[in-house]
Amino acid sequence: MKVTVFLADGFELVEAMCPIDLLRRAGAQVTTVSLTENRTVASANGVSVIADITLSAMDAALPDLVFLPGGMPGSANLRANQTVCDTVLAVNRAGGYVAAICAAPFVLGELGLLQGREAICYPGFEDKLLGATLASRKVVRDRNIITAAGMGVALPFAATLVATLFGEEKANEILEAVIAE
Repeated sequence: MKVTVFLADGFELVEAMCPIDLLRRAGAQVTTVSLTENRTVASANGVSVIADITLSAMDAALPDLVFLPGGMPGSANLRANQTVCDTVLAVNRAGGYVAAICAAPFVLGELGLLQGREAICYPGFEDKLLGATLASRKVVRDRNIITAAGMGVALPFAATLVATLFGEEKANEILEAVIAE
């Protein structure tokens, strides 16, 4: 399974790294993509990471799942990038999975992907989940769209991504291995 994770300056570190880690443990081919020509991307709290590739090196083949970590201004930077938006829309059109956590679900809302769907986001971004029914759960999967409320649920969100791609048994196996409650 191929997963693309877009990393924009100002992303929330735990929201990106926890899902990346669990997906890789499950066997996913995860590729992190910097939005600039610099592979080094600074998180919202000043921790820098090195992305696998830059946008210009991105493979034209669509991934099975595209994932948008939250954080600000990271989420706004994702929304402002046409390649990110085009990729999200293309993956959705192709029947692939689209995931976003914290503030990043607003990108999906503004792209029209949440119409008639249940979704969740970080408090304060609800008005940007255009057409969605706001969920009371902190992690929500509605068909091919997976959203989560924020950093505090990064582990259950990551487990949901693993379960979506590899099944509940694999997700439970990984959660047991990392001693999750």
